[in-house]
Amino acid sequence: MAKEEPPSTSKDLQELQKKLSLLVESVQNNPKVVAFMKSPVGQYLDRHPFLTLTLLVFVAVSAVPVGFFLLLVVLTSLAAFVGVILLEGLVISVGGLSLLCVLCGLGFVSLALSGIIIVSYVVVSSLISYWFSPR
Repeated sequence: MAKEEPPSTSKDLQELQKKLSLLVESVQNNPKVVAFMKSPVGQYLDRHPFLTLTLLVFVAVSAVPVGFFLLLVVLTSLAAFVGVILLEGLVISVGGLSLLCVLCGLGFVSLALSGIIIVSYVVVSSLISYWFSPR
């Protein structure tokens, strides 16, 4: 037999949903967000949510490699001031090619993560609506 969930769980879920809806509302009412959503790019991303999620995941995942690359550029530039100009060109070229390879890989990873997130959202929302539907 299926166990009945305690009423506090349903109450907690409703409270969490209320907090999340207030958070989403405050973000959507932000003047910068409103201005961006009225722009052509914002309207395009609004019509293509999977692309938006993929872009968001890609930016989040690629921040660390880009930061490391910029650190590498700064450090090699400092080394160039000391006199290692040929080494700087070689290291930046190899680093740039490495960054290109990493970002291409992260692009594919972000596509896969976006797909997993979308499927998980659909499954979880279906399960929640099934569990809490009035019978």
